[in-house]
Amino acid sequence: MSRLSFRRAALAASAFALTLTTAACTGAAEPDPGPTPSPSGTGQPSEKPRKVTFGAYGSEEEVAAFQSVVDSFNASSTTRQVTLQSWPDHESALADVLAGNAPDAFLTSRIDLDQLVEAEALRPVSLLLDERGVDFGDRFSRDAVDAFAMDDELQCMAYSVSPMVVYYNTDLVDFDKMERREYDVPTANDEGVRERWTLAEFGAAATFAARRGDRRGVWIDPTLQGLAPFIYSGGGQVFDDDEAPTSLAFSDDSTREALNETLAILRNAALTPTNAQLARATPVQLFKRGELAMVAGFRNLVPELREVEDLDFDVLPMPVIEDRATVGDISGLCLSADSEVTGDAADFIAYAVSDAAIATVASTGYIVPANTSVAASDDFLAPDLEPANAAAFNSSIRYMVVPPFIDQREELVDAVTPLLDRLVTAPGVLDLEQTTEQIDQASRTILSPEEETESPTEEPSESPSE
Repeated sequence: MSRLSFRRAALAASAFALTLTTAACTGAAEPDPGPTPSPSGTGQPSEKPRKVTFGAYGSEEEVAAFQSVVDSFNASSTTRQVTLQSWPDHESALADVLAGNAPDAFLTSRIDLDQLVEAEALRPVSLLLDERGVDFGDRFSRDAVDAFAMDDELQCMAYSVSPMVVYYNTDLVDFDKMERREYDVPTANDEGVRERWTLAEFGAAATFAARRGDRRGVWIDPTLQGLAPFIYSGGGQVFDDDEAPTSLAFSDDSTREALNETLAILRNAALTPTNAQLARATPVQLFKRGELAMVAGFRNLVPELREVEDLDFDVLPMPVIEDRATVGDISGLCLSADSEVTGDAADFIAYAVSDAAIATVASTGYIVPANTSVAASDDFLAPDLEPANAAAFNSSIRYMVVPPFIDQREELVDAVTPLLDRLVTAPGVLDLEQTTEQIDQASRTILSPEEETESPTEEPSESPSE
């Protein structure tokens, strides 16, 4: 995937050509104060505001926050009127866009970017947003912005980032008490904040929390996403190629070594929920009840946990084996290639990523803003609310490993999940070498089926009949 430099000179070189297709845009509209009027095709003020559609997905609270952003934009303009369209998730959004029903501007997940580009469903936003004063370099996460770069263009504008972190119950994982009892604990910085921890300290926390009764220490989903941070942190690889994978890389020596260390914790029956517990409740439900000390999750879990009475929780980055690493999702705001109001839609995106607008959505607790100014503000950090260490989300962004684009993502997950479940949860002695080879082989039936089909098979040997 190509990375953008966003040099002003490079943008200016193509300005004339793009201006022909964006005659309706204001050209100098500032993102924060709201849009400025655009002339109508007749040179006279439009009698009716031009209609712009914006599509977003998420929880009811997130959609309501997006509606507030739309309302604020509409209140500042007499020439444009934005209408919000919502979907329950990014899969529904993608299906609508690919079916030719794209709003003028819409929210998308980075994992869908290749399909949108291949379908020619997007109009790149780099020049349009540069004209509107959007500062790509200093006010937005470089990692998030680069994730939406493809074919030497910024295809969509980074909006939010959600790295995987560890949620822990602060009553069950009491680091001060652990330290007094000589458990391994993460070191606090000068301000008393524990910013990172090792796999050994993670395991010690699970052991400490599970020392009494039916409480359990930790649960990590036995999925590609759940295991990936541990693999990457231990120097392993999830895929055999970062650009065009043909197989998973679980049988690679470095990946096996990372898994071996990780599974010593995740396969410990004394630390993880029993089958009976998992049959009656999900890991998150067990966490909310105080029966499970730690789970891995994303930012969208925060509002749900804040509503639980008598639950005190905080977050830490994913534990470190050799190097810091995590995974996650990045969302962006895109322009439809079929929009007839490109300039107006670009005005709305520029407004939506401004400090005031994105702070409205960030205050719901569901997202980590790609806007670094808002991410460092109280609108996101919410110092009076849990988690106290919300900065862990921000610090984890730079260590996110962005996965390769895979068209058959769902098929791959279906093919390997039963084997991953066996890897993490099956009782008895684990044959790590055999299981990882089986995982890779199953992945190749999806990622490189032609190679699997064309590989030579052994001819049956001729043996004398008895």
